[in-house]
Amino acid sequence: MSKLSGVYRRQRRSGGTPAGDEEGRRCGRGSLPGDGLPQEGEGAGPSAAATTCRISSSSSSSDAAAPRLVEFSASLHGGSLHDFRATDVDGGRREHRDCRAGIAGLATALGLHRQGIRSVVLESSPTLRAAGFAFTTWTNAWRALDALGVGDTIRAHHLRGQRLVVKSASSGETTTKLSLMAQGRSGMHEIYCVKRNFLLETLEKELPRGTIRYSSKIVSIEEDGNIKLLHLADGSIIRTKVLIGCDGVNSIVAKWLGLKKPSFSGRSATRGLAEFPNGHGFQPEFLQFSGEGFRAGLLTCSEQSLYWFFTWTPSLTEVEENTSKMREYILKKLKLAKVPDEVIQVIEVSEMSDVVSSPLRYRSPVSLLCGKITKENVCVAGDAFHPMTPDLGQGGCSALEDSIVLARCLGEAIRGEDKGGKKGEYERIKDGLKKYAENRRWRGIQLIVTAYIIGFIQQSDNAFIGFLRGKILSGIMAKTLMKMADYDCGKL
Repeated sequence: MSKLSGVYRRQRRSGGTPAGDEEGRRCGRGSLPGDGLPQEGEGAGPSAAATTCRISSSSSSSDAAAPRLVEFSASLHGGSLHDFRATDVDGGRREHRDCRAGIAGLATALGLHRQGIRSVVLESSPTLRAAGFAFTTWTNAWRALDALGVGDTIRAHHLRGQRLVVKSASSGETTTKLSLMAQGRSGMHEIYCVKRNFLLETLEKELPRGTIRYSSKIVSIEEDGNIKLLHLADGSIIRTKVLIGCDGVNSIVAKWLGLKKPSFSGRSATRGLAEFPNGHGFQPEFLQFSGEGFRAGLLTCSEQSLYWFFTWTPSLTEVEENTSKMREYILKKLKLAKVPDEVIQVIEVSEMSDVVSSPLRYRSPVSLLCGKITKENVCVAGDAFHPMTPDLGQGGCSALEDSIVLARCLGEAIRGEDKGGKKGEYERIKDGLKKYAENRRWRGIQLIVTAYIIGFIQQSDNAFIGFLRGKILSGIMAKTLMKMADYDCGKL
């Protein structure tokens, strides 16, 4: 079984001497792998200018490839995946990766780990964050999760959806019923509603201990030759050879690449989760209500958990001030529409998001078409790359797709699998990220455009669009959901 040795360096802008030899120190979850660097409230003074720690850890037998002996200098920012630098002690190879502890960041870090490449995740918050409670996990996401080796673990704790049922919020009539277990191009469809915290915790457990560094927020990026300098909010500076931004819709990495800020769709969303210890009694199906100026849905996570969402076009800001007003507003809208009482009762007893409402944003397809997804050894993934409205349920799913393609392209580059075999590591990394961008650009554009159009049609209260939605478009849109999910990002 291979052994992995890591060296992590963290420097402060101020002067000072090393805080002592930390050789052999075992670091906790809140630190870098093998990081002997000061944590929150731990030796954060000027004397802790540079600290080094070495550790050795065995690779898991379940990994696709055993890690090689490497020396790392890495950092990942919460919500963003930045590349870290690693030096292959045997062959002089250097690698850097940084990731955020969101879906894209953790999944990419795990994808790299499965190939024997260790990374560090910089998470800006003090703990894992699971905003949104749950998300629809479509067939394409399961292919990515299976490639990471965690699919069956997650399936075992959730109910597989059997049907999609779409109802008119105006008439209460069912406009579409669609099996969620239909045959696709490369196998049976499978759709679940997965709790975000369970997914993130599952990904975290598969990573080497200490991979995620919490309370590490990147505030600026500088260049030093081929190296990127990441300035953290606490004054630390981290050197990285590859930087991957998975830092959400307000990505600092996307801004550095020159991508335009995401646009506001004119719609907002809120969501909640209801727990029923003795069982909720709902069938394993996804209910959706469209019309009357809103779109709402109820999905089964498990026999005890129900997830719901509500999107609308905001007009009065006061309803967004607190949870009670937001709940009151939603219930009023649903009661005026033709929504069953049992669905309304779920919302009445549910826990709502701390973020009372979220503006729905998307990146302009023109920005993705003409803008830079990668530049040299920097790229973006997940919402930092292709933020979209939630109407396809593909935000988290496409982030998982990104992670597999990105980890595969970087793995090939780091292992030196270029055709001629003569390029240096920096050039190989640049080529690997270009290959990733070529693979993902059009997929991102397709998802953004389709989600926007479907959301507009579903939520519209225009009488003519409502008529078309009920008679013709509802079935077409339901089939489009399945079509967009029938996608295979490949293996690692």
